[in-house]
Amino acid sequence: MDQLSPSPTKAEDARPKAMPKADPVPAAPSAIESGDKPAPAWRTRVLMFGLPLILAAVGGWYWLTSGGSVSTDNAYVQMDKVSVAAEVGGLITEVAVREGQEVQKGQLLFRIDGRPYALNVAQASAAIDAAQVDVGNLSASLASTGVNIQAGQEAVGFAESNFARQAALMEKGFTTKAAYDASKHAVELARASLAQARADAAEARAKLATGTGGVNPQVEAAKVQRSQAEVNLGRTEVRAPSAGRIAESDRLQLGQMMVAGLPAVTLVDTAHPWVDANFKETDLADMCVGQRAELRFDAYPGLVVRGHVKTIGAGTGSEFSILPAQNATGNWVKVTQRVPVRIAFDEVAKRPMIAGLSTDVTVFTSGGCK
Repeated sequence: MDQLSPSPTKAEDARPKAMPKADPVPAAPSAIESGDKPAPAWRTRVLMFGLPLILAAVGGWYWLTSGGSVSTDNAYVQMDKVSVAAEVGGLITEVAVREGQEVQKGQLLFRIDGRPYALNVAQASAAIDAAQVDVGNLSASLASTGVNIQAGQEAVGFAESNFARQAALMEKGFTTKAAYDASKHAVELARASLAQARADAAEARAKLATGTGGVNPQVEAAKVQRSQAEVNLGRTEVRAPSAGRIAESDRLQLGQMMVAGLPAVTLVDTAHPWVDANFKETDLADMCVGQRAELRFDAYPGLVVRGHVKTIGAGTGSEFSILPAQNATGNWVKVTQRVPVRIAFDEVAKRPMIAGLSTDVTVFTSGGCK
């Protein structure tokens, strides 16, 4: 029996071992034991209902005082652009500007070959000299006509006295019919010569007549031609009509033939920019000229420029399009129209303005139109 019974050591090993007991976790002290009191209910109600009311009141005040506004991103910077063209034709001999260069009013842009126009000035000066020579010849002719008139008068007197003698002799029968007729014919010739001399004198005086300026018309016409030639010579130097920035100057090449009236370069007036904002017609109810505006530019994040409404367009964009919409059709669909509104700058932007920049415009319409 003793041999069949397991040993005590083996029996103890077969029983599962008991897990060691963990240290007991101390119980959390209650709120009452710690001494803290629960939050009062009125504070919770103030946070739940008072804060939204305060936010609503602040928002309403902001809307009534300065928050009423309309905005659009359909707006672009605009500038005056002048297409500079040569007033005379010729070869380009000098290009004095480059793309993007800032120029001042009167600064040389390019020069055209002026030699043909200098020759025209010389030719016009020669025409003035020729006209003055003609005036001198006319003065001499007028003087000679005076002599011719005097000689004609003497010839008429002599012929008339001779005719009177022949007539007296004819009555007494002491002369022939041929001599009488010859003396009579001589009187008529002398009178005709005197009349021609007087006509020549009148013509010379008419050619020497002066205009309202006291200058002979031929001389004045020659001077006008020279002035025109000098103007054309001056136009061979093309200068900036105003200050601005040069654009599209690639057409200015040395040796290129410039045609009169053909745009050669564009001058952008960067000193006086504005913004054309295309607002929806539903945004114009409270918009008026003079209302303040804020301008933001895609090219310059963070830049804000103050401005004001300068003008509101006289028509929608579709009214001035090349092919206006035909609304009197059976398939008409109402589309919200856009009206161009010009925004003027109230301050000089800290960054350079470029024509065509995309702009976000906000117009503050609080208070409506007065």
